[in-house]
Amino acid sequence: MRRPLSVTFHGEEGIDAGGVAREWYSELAKEIFNANYCLFDNATHDNVTFQPNPYSHINSHHLDYFKFVGRIIGKAICDGQLLDAHFTRSFYKHILGVPINYHDLEATEPEFYKSLVAILEHPLDLLGLELTFTAELNEFGRVEVVDLVEGGSNIPVTDENKLDYVRLVAHHRMTSAIIKQIDAFLEGFHELVPPELVSIFDAQELELLISGLPDIDLDDLRAHTEYHGYKVTDPVISYFWSVLRGFSQEEKALFLQFVTGTSKVPLDGFQALRGSRGVQFFSIHKSFGTHLLPCAHTCFNQLDLPEYASEEELREKLLLAIREGAVGFGIA
Repeated sequence: MRRPLSVTFHGEEGIDAGGVAREWYSELAKEIFNANYCLFDNATHDNVTFQPNPYSHINSHHLDYFKFVGRIIGKAICDGQLLDAHFTRSFYKHILGVPINYHDLEATEPEFYKSLVAILEHPLDLLGLELTFTAELNEFGRVEVVDLVEGGSNIPVTDENKLDYVRLVAHHRMTSAIIKQIDAFLEGFHELVPPELVSIFDAQELELLISGLPDIDLDDLRAHTEYHGYKVTDPVISYFWSVLRGFSQEEKALFLQFVTGTSKVPLDGFQALRGSRGVQFFSIHKSFGTHLLPCAHTCFNQLDLPEYASEEELREKLLLAIREGAVGFGIA
């Protein structure tokens, strides 16, 4: 399966010198996320970022499809073909065999993530919560209660064990509920790409390996940027746009991943950028403490930017943030 492909479309006479194969992969990528197959959920409601659908079993052959999708992603990597396929950070971690944590929920379920953080930060009696080690599954209107541990429905959540509860709930939503789909995908993927070959990457690098570097129109981004605490004429804002224009294509992609959670540009441009509240433009918020690095809140497409004294200082700290701080999330 690792040998080069030569593609001919039925009823067409095109000779495959590379372009036909690229088109074939492009068409397959569209079908992978076709809602009619019920294989993947639009995790962030932006038609950009996807993860396996926990209810894909409504398609009786869903595991065969997931194995096939794994093969296609693996084959594309072997062939050096890029796919318009962007997954959640937690799914990339599953491909890499890297442990997930509850912070990975912030990008896809920001409100639920905030509720978990509230549980960790406040006494349960003040929140008025009486929880057990269970989770609810809402399958086509039918609610099913699932034990997170054996006998979980009889184990109360306390301030002493609530961190275990949060970890288990997050694991259930990002792993246990879709484990069959993940395993089927990985079975197909590993037929072409052994685990040790991708283990050198992190989730961010794997996304770029599969999907490539995006074409980022900075004029479009700037035209659809909102400012909070700053004016467009402030020196630090001029520094910021000057620094971005000086970035390489890879650095621009890392920046976009840092502030939005993905390097994917919306099909309709940055006017269609979506956050947890629907369409949500990129925004720059003034933050305090020039000794601090810029901070991103991906569920709001928000960059918290201190008022650095020079363009060089801004460049240095922004590059450090996007290279070293792109994994993990801040609490918005």
